[in-house]
Amino acid sequence: MRRLALLAAAGTVALVLGVTVSARAQWIVFDPNNYAQNVLTAARELQQINNQITSLQNEAQMLVNQAKNLANLPYSSLQQLQSSIQRTQQLLAQAQRIAYDVQQIDRAFSTSYAPATNSQSNQLLISNAQSRWQNSYAATQDALRVQAGIVSNLDTNRTQTSALVTSSQGASGALQATQAGNQILALNAQQLADLTAVVTAQGRMQSLEAAQRAAAQDQGREQLRRFLTPGPGYQSSNVQMFH
Repeated sequence: MRRLALLAAAGTVALVLGVTVSARAQWIVFDPNNYAQNVLTAARELQQINNQITSLQNEAQMLVNQAKNLANLPYSSLQQLQSSIQRTQQLLAQAQRIAYDVQQIDRAFSTSYAPATNSQSNQLLISNAQSRWQNSYAATQDALRVQAGIVSNLDTNRTQTSALVTSSQGASGALQATQAGNQILALNAQQLADLTAVVTAQGRMQSLEAAQRAAAQDQGREQLRRFLTPGPGYQSSNVQMFH
């Protein structure tokens, strides 16, 4: 029994020593510096991965922004502006009698508005006076028609201006903002063209009225001269004064 007890004790000591040796062997194998280096390396690799993810996110956002900058403006006022300009052009093209044509103006001022001479008959003087009055009358009507057409464009211009300003404020990219700005400039150009048309029609009317007055005064002087110095066959009843 004693011998068995000794063997058991020896076995226990050997087991304890074996565990201690094994534990010492494990602590000797573990290298803290190497472990810390491995942790730092893993942290650096993780940071690089995060940086790559951030870079990809930035590139994706850049692509989204580029897509927005290249997106066309969904609203266009071009058709309405062209229609307004065409209406004004049609009104100007419908000018009666002496229209906006250099050759036609030259012919009129070499005939109806030409200075009265001895060679012109009384009937021709009367006919020229009537023609000048009709020209002035037609020019007045034309000017009023152009003004009415421009007024009819005002409501369209107001609608287009409001829509374009809203589109400009809500533009998602540079291209949309630029396109909205360009359309606003086009609208301003159309309004300027309308103003030019009104001024032109008004100026035409005033010019023909001034020419009519000047021709009437010249014709009146000629008729007065004929009245004071009647020739053979002259009939004073045909004398008419035009002022």
